[in-house]
Amino acid sequence: MQLFRLIPIVLALGLAGCQTATDGLSTSAAPTDVTGPAAGAIAGDMAGRFAEQAGSTTAPIKLHKDTSEFSVALEAALKGWGFAIVTHDKSASAKDAPQPVELAYSIAAVDGQVLARLSTDTMELGRAYSVSNGVATPASPLSLMKRN
Repeated sequence: MQLFRLIPIVLALGLAGCQTATDGLSTSAAPTDVTGPAAGAIAGDMAGRFAEQAGSTTAPIKLHKDTSEFSVALEAALKGWGFAIVTHDKSASAKDAPQPVELAYSIAAVDGQVLARLSTDTMELGRAYSVSNGVATPASPLSLMKRN
């Protein structure tokens, strides 16, 4: 029964990221109540799923950082998967250097769960998590949308 309540939330999460090529990515944000081990678990899981879908770690990731524990944990998790992180525009020193891939994220508390989203201009990943006693566990399958 709980799964049926979650399906509209996951669908809304996927549709919320629909954009045209001129829209750009949304601002990254993390609620202050997702901290410590829960933030690390969500960031680690989402970074792993992102790495699976990205396929290559050659292009650096441009990450809009904030001071939240989730932002710090996400950056560390992406680095652990082999991604180079840039947090501001850097002019490429060589013309052959790969352009950074802009990665936006958001996490939001909804109906007692935390919805996490990572998005680039070519794909969007989303998942719901249950957080209890500072521990986060996936509460939904991964939602994946790829764009051309």
